[in-house]
Amino acid sequence: MGVSETLYFKLGQFDCAQETLFSRYNPQNIYNMTPTDIQYNIADWVIAGNRLNEIGECLWYLNPFKPSCSSTFPSNGSGSFHTRLGEHCFYKPTELYSNT
Repeated sequence: MGVSETLYFKLGQFDCAQETLFSRYNPQNIYNMTPTDIQYNIADWVIAGNRLNEIGECLWYLNPFKPSCSSTFPSNGSGSFHTRLGEHCFYKPTELYSNT
């Protein structure tokens, strides 16, 4: 990643696009993964305008790697916890988001 690109991305934000993480090879980088029919079907479904009602208005999601979700995300509090689907926590924008 060049210097100009690092200005736009937070470190670790796009781990799936990194061939190495923590000085070790990342086997789950996007360059080594071949999409299956289910991924193509999901992409087509979303491009057609479909959404999951549970997360349709959420702007952020993350896997916290723990059993609970924090009440806000990102750290500036511009998102509030909305729902958890599987291992991922989803957050809707708050009024603070309009000031960012």
